Amino acid sequence: MGETRASTGVKAILIFGNLVLMMAGIALFAETIWVVTDPYRVYPVLGASGKDDVFAGAWIAIFTGFSFFLLSIAGIVAVVRESRTMVLTYLVLMLIVYFFECASAITSITHRDYIASDPSFLKKQMLQFYSDESSDRGRDLTRVWNRIMDQEQCCGSRGPIDWVEYTSYFRTQYNETQAPWPFRCCTRDADLRVLNQRGCFVGLKDFVFQKGCFDYFSTAVNRYAWAVSWFGFAILMWTFFLLVLTIYYYTTL
Repeated sequence: MGETRASTGVKAILIFGNLVLMMAGIALFAETIWVVTDPYRVYPVLGASGKDDVFAGAWIAIFTGFSFFLLSIAGIVAVVRESRTMVLTYLVLMLIVYFFECASAITSITHRDYIASDPSFLKKQMLQFYSDESSDRGRDLTRVWNRIMDQEQCCGSRGPIDWVEYTSYFRTQYNETQAPWPFRCCTRDADLRVLNQRGCFVGLKDFVFQKGCFDYFSTAVNRYAWAVSWFGFAILMWTFFLLVLTIYYYTTL
């Protein structure tokens, strides 16, 4: 009789645990779809460097999130029916999905540092490819940088001085007296016309963007990594205890 009461209590906890996992799984699925749609539109920068594992982790998490959702439903059915075969199948499949989710979370969090914590990496890529119209990579990165400098009113990785202190492809096209930094670094009016080109090129603060664009890239990658990795780690911790309890429940059947 005591065993029956214990089993009933365990069943209730397992059903509740799977309900929580079901909601968390569909939330992870939705979050990672948001990541792969790239609302900040920084994928060309990551893709050109080969450091796009944040997105690779997101694609894996789309699969694991939906799998957690489906397996949670299967787990509730298995517990309610008290079927050893169904519970064992649930455990095996859940372990497989668990390891995939581990790979997703670890991959995303370990590769975010290439962009989010290292401005020199972003600066090197910018100096190498910006204004290079002879290659697809150069054209893609130039479009991304132009859009971000216009949108965020920023210039270079850390500021306009990046274009002066370092050698760049842009410098092979424009000498320093002609254009010390790209035209997109100049402040513009509502019609996107440069307010004062001469003032911009001599470095007057009112006519050239002073802040760098690194914070924009860092924020984008950090938010993607948080969505894929840290939420994924939270789900993994919950799932671990759920699996342990399910194994115990299996031994009581």
